[in-house]
Amino acid sequence: MCGRMTQQRPTSELAEIFDAEDRIDLPGGRFNVAPTDDAAVVVQREDHRAITAYRWGLIPHWSDTAKTGNRMFNARAETIDRQPAFRYAFQKRRCLVPVDAYYEWQRAGEARQPYAIVRPDGKPIALAGLWAGWKDEDTGEIIRSFTIVTTSANSMMSPIHDRMPVAIPEEHWDRWLDPTITDAEALAELKNLLVPTPDGDLELYPVSQRVNSVRNDGPDLIERIPDTAVARGPGGPTHDGPLDAATRPHPRSRAGSRRNGRATSDARPPDPNRPGLFDLDREDDAQG
Repeated sequence: MCGRMTQQRPTSELAEIFDAEDRIDLPGGRFNVAPTDDAAVVVQREDHRAITAYRWGLIPHWSDTAKTGNRMFNARAETIDRQPAFRYAFQKRRCLVPVDAYYEWQRAGEARQPYAIVRPDGKPIALAGLWAGWKDEDTGEIIRSFTIVTTSANSMMSPIHDRMPVAIPEEHWDRWLDPTITDAEALAELKNLLVPTPDGDLELYPVSQRVNSVRNDGPDLIERIPDTAVARGPGGPTHDGPLDAATRPHPRSRAGSRRNGRATSDARPPDPNRPGLFDLDREDDAQG
């Protein structure tokens, strides 16, 4: 699964990486993004691609309440084309969720030991996502939300969890985002992209249990902790080779600043009231 992530880069940098228009102009520096938070996503309509902010936790258009999205933060790749909550979004509303790292936990007795998963080269991971629009019938407000697609774990992840988020390789970004791909045969080919990340493309390392609380934020959350500080459970990952350098911080872990254990205002989360490319009250935003 994927229930916590970091978005450390400014959206202006993400716009350059994904060849998109930056419509939210945010500084990044977020180290503990959680479900129900607004987060930066890459979306496309026709030939226009943009970085905007949606709420994490997909709210199906037919839901009676926005609270449905609280438990829809992941979508299983195996059933993505059959589940009512995700079927339409897979057909027409695919997105990418750029992250610098995501976290996963291993149970170690009474403790939960978090691990950070990153690219060794420091580049962002483009997670497969789906988005939807939901209209509050009482207020008329339209909330745009997203979910992250998960698949079975690779051999790196399997000692910790049996699921992992799908990372879309750069050569397939255009295909995944293309809103004109809607027929059954083409969608079946897209579904073939929803596989575990090849071993060696990512690395994991232990981080502080401060990650466990969504109240905590700041660059220290993404730093490696010493191997002696890791809460151990049976079958836990061993840190051979480069992971033995447990006190070495991740290259991007120093981004942003902190005050009283929280990120300072230059690392503010996206404001859902800021205008964005897909914030028009289009009728189809709250359908499907």
